[in-house]
Amino acid sequence: MIETILAAEGGAPEGAAIFFPAGYDILWSLVVFVVIAAFFGLFAIPRFRKILDERAERIEGGIKHAEAAQAEAAKALDEYKKQLADARAEAARIREAARAEGNEIIAELKQQAQADADRITASAHAQIEAERQAAVASLRSEVGSLAIDLASGVIGESLSDDAKASAVVDRFLADLEADENAKAGN
Repeated sequence: MIETILAAEGGAPEGAAIFFPAGYDILWSLVVFVVIAAFFGLFAIPRFRKILDERAERIEGGIKHAEAAQAEAAKALDEYKKQLADARAEAARIREAARAEGNEIIAELKQQAQADADRITASAHAQIEAERQAAVASLRSEVGSLAIDLASGVIGESLSDDAKASAVVDRFLADLEADENAKAGN
């Protein structure tokens, strides 16, 4: 079949002409090429360029938006760090104030406890002194009556004069206290 097509065209080309097409093939190929190039040049390429430009604008807008968001985030981070530092300083100040207030309360409570202890001690000393005085008075009367009874037994006569007996007992007890104080002083 190829042989019949070649025979109809004027025979088979020979030599280097085999590699070059005929003139009408080049002409029609050139017409088709110009039509396709015009179509791409007038319609397809401007549309692709428009789409690519829109994408480039969107990308640039996204980059600008991302940079703005990043700057805003950095500003918010700085503000957060500042607030955190302020909060830490405030917490430290509150802790110090609480510590100072606690120390004041402790000092006041110690002072109050010391005052209470001093008051209780003074009250106890007063009570002890009162009880000692009562005991001394009780002992004086008992020792006095025993001494009078003893002296009456030794003397053999009754010492019924209360004033005289009381004076003798008081003098005896005063002598005993003086001896006791002299022994304690040495």
